[in-house]
Amino acid sequence: MSVGTSAMAEAPGDPKAVKSTDGKYFDAKGDPTYNVAADGTVDWYTFSGYRRYHAECHVCHGPNGGGSTYAPALKDSVKRFNYAEFAGIVIGGRQNGNSVMPAFADNKNAVCYIDDLYVYLRALSTGAIQAGRPEKKEARPEAFAKAEAECMSAK
Repeated sequence: MSVGTSAMAEAPGDPKAVKSTDGKYFDAKGDPTYNVAADGTVDWYTFSGYRRYHAECHVCHGPNGGGSTYAPALKDSVKRFNYAEFAGIVIGGRQNGNSVMPAFADNKNAVCYIDDLYVYLRALSTGAIQAGRPEKKEARPEAFAKAEAECMSAK
């Protein structure tokens, strides 16, 4: 499948976290997912996704993934798009009739945090978190800090 087409890949699976590596959670398919504790504490990547979403995406897609008059509700889109499709659209862009999602391949504030954006929207889409800034979050993993520094400084 080429990026930007309307063909659909396999739908995302159950978002339940079954594995964790360095503070990042994965579902049974190996896709990034969220982890929300019983007391509402979110994993660091979900919190980071909230921050990146509101820095780069909410202008078009509305607050908390709710959509707008000219861009779809991403919290609904991630119910249909698996991680690979989501990442492909963010990186390569997409045109659907008169609606155009620009490519963010050169935007490090999006590309360096694609996993984070996906898990944040996935958590919203299932109701695991409510709209707004998560009140409690896990500590930032050292692996996150290292990956962030490497990605943001890459040329």
